[in-house]
Amino acid sequence: MRVECDVAARHITILECRPPWDENGETQWSRFPIARMYFTKKTGLWTLFWRDRNLKFHQYRFLAPSPSLQVLLDHVDKSGDPIFWG
Repeated sequence: MRVECDVAARHITILECRPPWDENGETQWSRFPIARMYFTKKTGLWTLFWRDRNLKFHQYRFLAPSPSLQVLLDHVDKSGDPIFWG
């Protein structure tokens, strides 16, 4: 498994990537969104969102928005909340 991110104009999506499942390696890596961080220009804050089973994102209510993206990344990595890594 590896972790990647997709960067857009005002958000960053964290993805869990798994190697091809077939023994011939003909399929591509599977990419599943885990979390998304949105930036609000007006406030200068990053807000953390989690993904549900229908691939929709919802605001994560247990961490306040922060001017530091690193605070959100550290929370996803170290909080142990199964909403991100199951």
